[in-house]
Amino acid sequence: MFSVALGGIILDEATISYLGFGIPPPQPSWGGMLSLEGKKYMLQAPWLALWPGISLAVVIYGINMFGDALRDLLDPSLRGGVGRYGWLFKRNKAKKS
Repeated sequence: MFSVALGGIILDEATISYLGFGIPPPQPSWGGMLSLEGKKYMLQAPWLALWPGISLAVVIYGINMFGDALRDLLDPSLRGGVGRYGWLFKRNKAKKS
């Protein structure tokens, strides 16, 4: 739940900054980059708006995948008490014996 909430918080901050109610302009923000400078040059240089949007999506996706991997590793209700990767640990023990 923490990783999903963290991704939502980052997206909320970017949305509020895009609308102009977020972090003041001297401080960097993905929403501010898309809103202030991005709107001025969107027709001449569309990549100025593309890179902050892509980086925002990649960071949120990465946080969600990291949280999912931690859940898979640490959730005892999944296979064998070691999560989804229990087969890997069991196979390594068998090789060592």
